[in-house]
Amino acid sequence: MAKTLDNATKQNIRELIKEKKNAKNISSYFEKMIPTILLLIAAISILTTIGILFTLLRETFAFFREVSFLSFFTGTELKPLGENAKFGVLPLLTGTLISSIIAMFVAIPIGLMSAIYLSEYASEKVRRTLKPILEVLAGIPTIVYGFFAFTFVTPLLSAFIPGLEPTNILSPGIVMGIMIIPMVASLSEDAMSSVPNAMREGALALGATKLEVTWKVVIPAAISGIIASFVLGVSRAIGETMIVTIASGSSKNFTFDITQSMQTMTAYIVEVTGGEAAAGTTLYFSLYAVAMTLFVFTLIMNLVAQYISRRFREEY
Repeated sequence: MAKTLDNATKQNIRELIKEKKNAKNISSYFEKMIPTILLLIAAISILTTIGILFTLLRETFAFFREVSFLSFFTGTELKPLGENAKFGVLPLLTGTLISSIIAMFVAIPIGLMSAIYLSEYASEKVRRTLKPILEVLAGIPTIVYGFFAFTFVTPLLSAFIPGLEPTNILSPGIVMGIMIIPMVASLSEDAMSSVPNAMREGALALGATKLEVTWKVVIPAAISGIIASFVLGVSRAIGETMIVTIASGSSKNFTFDITQSMQTMTAYIVEVTGGEAAAGTTLYFSLYAVAMTLFVFTLIMNLVAQYISRRFREEY
């Protein structure tokens, strides 16, 4: 009987060992597969970017086979329809840059002042309350901002600017600035909050006031993050679509008058995409040429933000 039990026990032990080995082999197989799976997941964004770039380049080259590269970037007339169509991108570039500049004139002062208050003057309780409320603005759909610009801001500005057109570049520029405030404020506040308190205490011990500490110690120490937030805000404004589509109109004017209707690159893309541009036509290819120009602008702004962040970053 004891011998039988011993044999049964040995058999059970052999089965347990075999099961452990199988489980270990399966676990080892998955461990070897995990780096490959993670690499494929990480490569999705890269492959997507490559696919987008390939599509843009292919159609853009097709456009420049029909339209001169020089006339596209130096032309002041954009008349994509008709027999004598003209494809000068300067009206779109002007509208995009002017709306972005107006937006940053609104976002930078308000965003920076908000960040200074939250970082240097607000109590911890006030900061925990106000910062999430400020960041709620970032969650509002841009189409809502667009209707706000068109139905509220433009009529309000018309009371002070008699010559303001119903669709203009000033109104969406201001509203884009309001939309960007949370980005500038949040990123700038994070940069200033990362400055060690020892630097503040040292400056206060030397007799500096709170305002002097803020402007002469904290902001210079956090300047890389602050400037990066400005550049990223500009990049966000350049790529904005719905606000300018609704409130700035579709007039392809080459002008610097902010009271007039102008069109941005993103608004032109929306117009052509939603229109009757047949595939293979010059109008259709112009969509990709403008999109490629917008892609390059946004890429440059992001690279500038990264360079500034690395170049002026302070390690504490």
